Amino acid sequence: MEFGDVASRGLVLLGCGKMGSAMLKGWLDAGLSPEAVTVLDPKPSDWLRASGVKIAREVPPSAAVVVIAVKPQMVADAVPSLRALSDTGAVFLSVAAGTTLGTFETMFGSETPIIRAMPNTPAAIGRGITALIGNAAVSEAELSLGEALLSVVGQTVRVGAEADIDAVTAVSGSGPAYVFHLIETLAAAGEEEGLPPELAMQLAKATVAGAGALAEAADETPSQLRVNVTSPNGTTAAALEVLMDETSGFPSLLKQAVHAAAERSRELGK
Repeated sequence: MEFGDVASRGLVLLGCGKMGSAMLKGWLDAGLSPEAVTVLDPKPSDWLRASGVKIAREVPPSAAVVVIAVKPQMVADAVPSLRALSDTGAVFLSVAAGTTLGTFETMFGSETPIIRAMPNTPAAIGRGITALIGNAAVSEAELSLGEALLSVVGQTVRVGAEADIDAVTAVSGSGPAYVFHLIETLAAAGEEEGLPPELAMQLAKATVAGAGALAEAADETPSQLRVNVTSPNGTTAAALEVLMDETSGFPSLLKQAVHAAAERSRELGK
């Protein structure tokens, strides 16, 4: 990965929790010098202290990119301290959930290039997916840089409108929790059928992980992959008759769940 101005002018990372650490590890593994990174975090982890990056309490005088990785409830208190960097030509990249471009423009000015991104927790193992959108001040080169920086933790996609971020949040941002719950309930159902708890959980984890990997790797659609597993009048067909019920099955439940998450995202963004 080519870091360009980031390597020479520096990168500031505000917040180094799970997501911040995942991104930082990815950048360092990709060849970014620790000396180019300044982390602003009041409680640095042992890993962060040993990483070689600069850990500071004061905002440096300039940077090419400022990555905001604090929790949404900390934005109002922590982010205004970065205001001076907007006068030095820095690009701001936020992964703070629910915080709109408008909120940052109020802090830094609408002429400041700002990118809003919505990653998800599999980023911790480099298997995330992140949706991005920039404000009107962001150039194509700056948006591409944002994509490159986030590609170290997984796939990236661009959305056409900021309103789409709410739906992205409901599908991929919150989505891992839906899958974790599927694993929980699949394992519990296996126990109900007589399997030992450890075996039921191992089967559930491996099945969900393997099916997800196959869905990404296969040329066929998930619908076709489902058909491939389903023999007429077989065991899978019997299960799918329950799961695909339009009233009580996955179609209705997931539509309701995703809508509830999207609505909550819209509320939080106001």
